[in-house]
Amino acid sequence: MHLVEIVEGCKPSPIRQGRHLLRRLIRRTSKKTGLPPGALVHVGERKVETAKVTIFDYHEDHLEQREATSIDECIPFKETPNVTWINISGIHDVQALQTLGDCYGIHPLVLEDILNTEQRPKMEDFGDYVFIVLKMLYLERETSEIRAEQISIILGVNFVISFQETDKDVFKSIRDRIRNARGRIRRRGCDYLAYALLDAVVDSYFIILETIGGRLEDIEDEIIQEPTAEILQIVYQIKRELIFLRKSVWPLREVLAALARQESDLIKQETVAYLRDVYDHTIQVADTNESFRDLVSGMHDTYLSSVSNRMNEVMKVLTIFATIFIPLTFIAGIYGMNFEWMPELAWHWSYPALWGVILVVGISMLLYFRSKRWL
Repeated sequence: MHLVEIVEGCKPSPIRQGRHLLRRLIRRTSKKTGLPPGALVHVGERKVETAKVTIFDYHEDHLEQREATSIDECIPFKETPNVTWINISGIHDVQALQTLGDCYGIHPLVLEDILNTEQRPKMEDFGDYVFIVLKMLYLERETSEIRAEQISIILGVNFVISFQETDKDVFKSIRDRIRNARGRIRRRGCDYLAYALLDAVVDSYFIILETIGGRLEDIEDEIIQEPTAEILQIVYQIKRELIFLRKSVWPLREVLAALARQESDLIKQETVAYLRDVYDHTIQVADTNESFRDLVSGMHDTYLSSVSNRMNEVMKVLTIFATIFIPLTFIAGIYGMNFEWMPELAWHWSYPALWGVILVVGISMLLYFRSKRWL
């Protein structure tokens, strides 16, 4: 089955896709118009009904895991000497975030940025903690569109607080490593946990690129074999998705570069090497994304060339047939005139002879065109 047949039923029109991309790239934040700095207002789509709070408190020989029913249950873990990871899925509850911010001393402007889900990936060092914003991306199977979820991370001395828009378990592998005490994560501090969260997000980009790469291979074969308007629509859609991916990846390079430079005292020297590794992965994602964008642009040119070549082939065949019929039409036109004295009309074999002349002329022209390799 062709790629076009697979995606044709679930694809919106190009105009709708373009408008949808513009809505994803440029969001309106009219809710905050006229409000003072630090005003806590949730900006964005509410993606879960009820916020979910999970708590991991651990060190090498200890693990406590809890699903909290309220933010108040996070307060006792502030003074624990262990590593505490608080993950909040669903950020629409402004009062709960205000309570958490008051407990852990989080600046109101940071809480404002957490609630605004259209933030550009960035990193801010407040001394007592580091605030990181980045985008978690995943590919929807139904529409083949890239969906974004804002991830906010606060790295403190003995705690890491992560905020998600949805209840998708994007950090499942990290939770499993903590539960099973696999690797270094239980022996390291909060900075290593923050690194693991960043690494999980960057790894998701490779999954998207792998999927897009597979689609591009199928599209390339389709463009060469049978270029259609549906193929061109898919090419445009992938181009828009790559633009959206670039918008999330490029700013993340600056974030990871700043963290790898060890500008914060909260990041230990032994963790810097891991952050540099994530930075290298981000560069690889950005380079691959740019390569795909160049490939998509080349596919557009290939599509136009293929369509032009097919049109030229059709026009060549039509021109050849028209050229063959020009002398035949001339012969038929002469003997179709209504002159009274035309000697050939009275000849008994005039009709078969005329057909013989027509066949000889037509076949001779076909052989001539073939000798010139025009056929």
